[in-house]
Amino acid sequence: MGLQVSAYTRKKGAEGLNIYDISRLAGVSIATVSRVLNDSDRVSPRTREKVLRVIEENGYEPNAFARGLGLNTMHTVGLLCADAGDPYLAQAVNDLERRLRKSGYDSLLCCTGYEREDKEKYVSLLLQKRVDGLVLVGSHFVEREEAGNDYIRRAAEKAPVVLLGGELTGENLYSVRCDERAAMRAATARLLRSGRREVLFLYNSLSFSGRNKLAGYREGCADCGRAAAEPLLLDAYRFDVEEVQAALAARAGFDAVLAADDRLAVGAVKYAKRAGLRVPQDLAVVGCNNSAIALYCDPELTSIDNRLGALCEQVAEALLNVLAGNPWESRTVLPAALVERGSTDFS
Repeated sequence: MGLQVSAYTRKKGAEGLNIYDISRLAGVSIATVSRVLNDSDRVSPRTREKVLRVIEENGYEPNAFARGLGLNTMHTVGLLCADAGDPYLAQAVNDLERRLRKSGYDSLLCCTGYEREDKEKYVSLLLQKRVDGLVLVGSHFVEREEAGNDYIRRAAEKAPVVLLGGELTGENLYSVRCDERAAMRAATARLLRSGRREVLFLYNSLSFSGRNKLAGYREGCADCGRAAAEPLLLDAYRFDVEEVQAALAARAGFDAVLAADDRLAVGAVKYAKRAGLRVPQDLAVVGCNNSAIALYCDPELTSIDNRLGALCEQVAEALLNVLAGNPWESRTVLPAALVERGSTDFS
C-alpha cells in the first residue's frame, strides 16, 4: 500500500511529516512522493533525489514504530453528506462504506446540512482526525460562486478529496458524476417526440446537479423546437407530497412531468390520481435516480438511472488508487440511461 510518508517523524519530537509537506517542499505531486517512498521504478533518478533531499534537509528519519504498524495511514476515510435521511445520499453512503471496508478502510460519517459554514466545519473536523481522504457525497457541496469552494481546495492540500455527483478542478481533487444533463435532454426530447404537448420540469434544488438537470431540460425543448415551460421550483431540499400536489394543481397546460428526483415524480403521480387523470394516458411522468421508490409507485415509475452503484465504485477506486500513489483521472463522467416503466408510453 502507498502513502508511507507518516513513517517519517521530525527529530526533536516535533509533529510528524506527511506526504503533503514533502510534496509542497519538493515541488512535485503527491503521487510522485508516494512512488519515491514505495521505491517505485516509475520515478526518474533526478526526481527521486530531489524528494529524498527534502526529507534529509528537513531533519526527518524513519520511525520504526510507525513502520511496524503498517506504515503511515490511519486507514480511515471521511464521508460527508448533507442529509442521511435523503434516500439517494443514504444509499451512496452505504455503498461507499461497504466498498471501503472491503479494502481495509474504516469510515467516519458527518451529516453537514446544506449551509456552507457547516460543511466547512465538518471538513475541518475530519482533517483534524487525520483521515486519509475525504469523499463529499452529493453535488450540494459545489457552490455556485467559486469563492465558496475555497475550503474544499484547502482541504485537498492536506488529503485527497473525491466529489460524488459534483465537479471541481484543482490539485488533489477528483470528481465522479453522471451526465445528468444529457440524460434530461434526451428524456425531454423523447417525451415531446412521443406526442406530448408540454413537459413541465419539477425540481427542488439549485445544486450543481440541479442546475445541470434544468439545463438539460431546456436543451431538450430547444432540440424539438419548443419553448421550455417555466420550471416549477419547490422549497429547496424538502420533500412534501402535499406540496407537490398543490403546486401542480396550480399549473395548467402540461401533459408530462419531468422530475429531478423520484420522490417528486411520485408526488406528480399522486396529483394525477387526485385530479382524475390517467397515467400515462393523460399525464406522463419521468423521475430521476431510478431508486427503489420508482418500483413502489403505481404505476411503476419511468426514471433516469444515474448509476449510483457504478459511481460509488468509481469513487472508491479513485480514492484507493490515489492513496496507493497510482495515477487517476481527475474527472470521471458516466452516461445515464432511461429505464422505462408504466408511467410513460413512448409508442
